[in-house]
Amino acid sequence: MSADLATPVLELDRIQSAYGKQVVVDALSLTLVRGHIACLLGPSGCGKTTVLRTIAGFEPVLAGEIRINGHVSSRLGFTQPPEKRRIGMVFQDYALFPHLTVAANIAFGLGATAREQRAARVEEMLEVVGLADSGQKHPHQLSGGQQQRVALARALAPKPELLLLDEPFSNLDVDLRERLSQEVRAILKEQNATAIMVTHDQHEAFAMADEIGVMNQGRIEQWDSAYNLYHRPATRFVADFVGQGVFMSGSMATPHEISVEMGVLESRQPLPCWPENGNNGHEFLVDVLIRPDDILHDDASPVQAEVLHKAFRGAEILYTLRLASGGKVLSLVPSHHNHAIGEKIGIRIEVDHVVAFPRGTR
Repeated sequence: MSADLATPVLELDRIQSAYGKQVVVDALSLTLVRGHIACLLGPSGCGKTTVLRTIAGFEPVLAGEIRINGHVSSRLGFTQPPEKRRIGMVFQDYALFPHLTVAANIAFGLGATAREQRAARVEEMLEVVGLADSGQKHPHQLSGGQQQRVALARALAPKPELLLLDEPFSNLDVDLRERLSQEVRAILKEQNATAIMVTHDQHEAFAMADEIGVMNQGRIEQWDSAYNLYHRPATRFVADFVGQGVFMSGSMATPHEISVEMGVLESRQPLPCWPENGNNGHEFLVDVLIRPDDILHDDASPVQAEVLHKAFRGAEILYTLRLASGGKVLSLVPSHHNHAIGEKIGIRIEVDHVVAFPRGTR
């Protein structure tokens, strides 16, 4: 690659986009360096696909700039055509040409390349995506997962500076989705590709991305690793959207402790939710995030909870439990502890990462 390795491949600098009067992307910024895989994760309507379309050059920006390898690709009044951006794109419906062979599909983006070089690159990409024997087949002769690999090979063949993936696994069944996302990540890493994906599925995001931006109402609420999004969510929206859990009422008398129904939770570091001016001698009320792995099954515990619901997950059962107060918690329990609906079981709370927000925050 000719670009300076120190230059970010992609920079979004406070971009804004709208449909009519409705702003769908609002002052959004991010930076993506070479070889990294990023993901925009969020619910339908949060603006993540619009961001991808502005990066591709399919939509203009109303404010801010998009820079690819340091060169402005979009700003107010200027949108570089998609074909000039050296971007590859993988769509959720694969967008393969049904009348062309797999090899011809992959070669499609290599039109200006000499015939021998084109053939060599196609063979190389077939090998990379594990379809070396399928070059002369047509798309309808392949499974969904194989078609998605062909789409990936076609996008990577011209050696784009940046690869965009739009909900790439949404048409696949759950088991294949998880396996293929891991395979695609391995392929991208092997090719040292720089990529950004959009999805509403956090399992895909966790399996694929080095860094993830959780989007809400056109903004990125947190840009972080999967681990930090789960264990150290910066906002209540991120805490609610990523992973499973419930919020339990609590009160704070110090910045290191929270009292909840099941006991006292302690944090080594002062909790960010503690007010800057202290609690002025009053209890400070908070909502505490309790994950299913924070509630442990313990027959010896004096705390009893009633089984309201159970979801069998093979090695584990996810129990919905009702506490004495009527509040509910979730608990992941090894599946050989098979309790009946209505049964009371002993539980205890053990929280490694205490996450809390002031009572009533959205």
